[in-house]
Amino acid sequence: MESSRIKTLKVAIIILLNIVMLGLVSQAINQGRVRAAENDFSQEAAQVYSQRGSTGDEVRKIQQRLKDWGYFFDEVNGTYGPKTEEAVRYFQRQNGLSVDGIAGSATLAALGLPSGSASGGSSGGVTNDADYQLLARIISAEARGEPYTGQVAVGAVVLNRVEHPSFPDSVAGVVYQPGAFTAITDGQINEPISESAYRAAKDALNGWDPSGGAIYYFNPDKTSNKWMRTRPVILRIGNHLFCS
Repeated sequence: MESSRIKTLKVAIIILLNIVMLGLVSQAINQGRVRAAENDFSQEAAQVYSQRGSTGDEVRKIQQRLKDWGYFFDEVNGTYGPKTEEAVRYFQRQNGLSVDGIAGSATLAALGLPSGSASGGSSGGVTNDADYQLLARIISAEARGEPYTGQVAVGAVVLNRVEHPSFPDSVAGVVYQPGAFTAITDGQINEPISESAYRAAKDALNGWDPSGGAIYYFNPDKTSNKWMRTRPVILRIGNHLFCS
């Protein structure tokens, strides 16, 4: 009889321990879900971009950049009103971006401006993977079919412009400057990036400049730009003349 009671007690203890363990596991799962939800909320809260109704310094910078580039013609006042929204939409349409009127990360990058989450970093120069990706993309679009040295040279021209006082001080700013590259206006910028363009971008970023310090290049068989033809030619690589 005593043995039977002990067995019953052991079974009860095992059942109780299982219940406690299940409770602890359930609590841990719920806490994990809460933390995940909190993280999601924090990420969403951090990704608040300038849009209609926004005010502040970022809006002022957006307006000024759009005005400098011929997309915005109203007062630069730091208030994201309907005219600013329409200017952003116009810029997005002209540059192959998603047209929503919101100055999200892609639009800010195209404007050569830091996103809100990166406002503490540098707004100019070449500092991140986004610059590398965009440089490879413009090389692929502008120099497809050119010899490898010519591809690196196109990347070098972009970087030379970043450092030149007459051009925007970021890769995105140079690439998306109105009228700067035909690949933007004809949509070639959205084509898949070639493997050689990635290598060329890396070589250009590492300091190789086959262009001889050029800040312009053009294909003499295709351009109708009379002013471009007046630029002093440094050298020719493939189909492109590289100029100062």
